[in-house]
Amino acid sequence: LSRPPPAAAGSCLVGPCGRRAYAPPAERKRFYQNVSISQGEGGFEINLDHRKLKTPQAKLFTVPSEALAIAVATEWDSQKDTIKFYTMHLTTLCNTALDNPTQRNKTQLIRAAVKFLETDTVCYRVEEPPALAELQKNEWDPVVTWAEKRYNVTIGSSTSILGPNIPASTKETFVSHLASYNMWALQGIEFVITQLKSLILSMSLIDRHITVEKAVLLSRLEEEYQIRRWGNVEWAHDYDLCELRARTAAGTLFVHLCSESSSVKHKLLQD
Repeated sequence: LSRPPPAAAGSCLVGPCGRRAYAPPAERKRFYQNVSISQGEGGFEINLDHRKLKTPQAKLFTVPSEALAIAVATEWDSQKDTIKFYTMHLTTLCNTALDNPTQRNKTQLIRAAVKFLETDTVCYRVEEPPALAELQKNEWDPVVTWAEKRYNVTIGSSTSILGPNIPASTKETFVSHLASYNMWALQGIEFVITQLKSLILSMSLIDRHITVEKAVLLSRLEEEYQIRRWGNVEWAHDYDLCELRARTAAGTLFVHLCSESSSVKHKLLQD
């Protein structure tokens, strides 16, 4: 009897997926020994032993660049006795790009990303306590100023619960800029935005103006302020921080690998 094709992270592993697609068990025993990549007609494929990886919707798992294929293969190869699907962010992003479970087109993805400007983390400011207000001004203002100069737009900030009044021209500028990215990269950009709750921080990160560590810190500024003032919940804070950094870094890497056409010349998973 032939074995079913290996299912990628984010898939239903037994029976027809239906509405359960993208809701896998958190872990599964590793069922393969070797991971490799190969080039097919549609791009680069991932091989687990001699079986090709499939998406949750049973499509051939094919990525557009060799570099991205190597990064995904490394995720699978780094799994030990147990496959921890929740750690495989690049694989999950590729599944999303390939299956497009929400069935959105490029315009819809761009509009969803730009909509975050209306509730952007760095645009909402407090008046009290004064120490936090000053911290927000000192840490967030430089990023907002950079974005205004970089994209030639007006963004601003507000202490109103309604948030700042973002000009329509600013939104359209970001729409035009995001349109320069392909569908795969846009999936990654939206993923980063949902982690940081900020389009401005996300674009600063993707444009290499700030690091992942800095972007995550700025997105959690109020929480970090409260921790320094009242103390830390043992383990919880460090775990959340590491998880957010991992997801943000994976999303940013995904965008870069989907936006660049350069190929990787070294052997896959070479010792």
